[in-house]
Amino acid sequence: MPDATTFADLPDRAQLLSMSGFDFMCAMRDGTLPRPPIARVLNYTLAEVLDGEVAFTGMPDFDHTNPMGTLHGGWYGAVLDSCMACAVMTKVPRGSIYTTLEYKVNITRSIPIGLQVTARGWVQHVGRSTGVAAGEIRGVEDGKVYATGSTTCIIMKIS
Repeated sequence: MPDATTFADLPDRAQLLSMSGFDFMCAMRDGTLPRPPIARVLNYTLAEVLDGEVAFTGMPDFDHTNPMGTLHGGWYGAVLDSCMACAVMTKVPRGSIYTTLEYKVNITRSIPIGLQVTARGWVQHVGRSTGVAAGEIRGVEDGKVYATGSTTCIIMKIS
C-alpha cells in the first residue's frame, strides 16, 4: 500500500467529492489511494472495510513509548480515533466529508511493545449531520481487550 509522503500525495478535493465514503475507504484499503501519513508514523494499516465497520492492524514499537517505557496513551487514542471515525466514513454519502467532534478512550491494560493488535470500529448511528461509533483494540494472539472507545463525528456536505 503506498504511503502519502507529502501533501501532494493526499487525495485532492475532486477525488473526495467523486466517491462515497465507503468507496473512498475501499480505495485506501486496496492501495488505489495512499494510506494517511499518521498510519505510517504510528505503524498501523487498514485491514478491513465493511459497511459501517473498519479494522486496522498495528504494532506499537519503542518510538511510541512514554518516558517510563510503556506505550503512550496517544497511540491508543490515535488508532481508536482512526478505526471509529473511518467506520463512520463508510456511511458518508458522495459529496460529503466528516471529521471527529470528540472521542473517548478507556485503556484497560498496557499493550506490550511489539504485540500485534487489531483496532476495530463500528457504527452505532449515522444521520445527516452526525455519526456515532464505538471501537476496541484487541491483541491478535491473546484476544485480550486493551482499550475501548467511542466517538461522535460531524458529517458535512461540501460543494
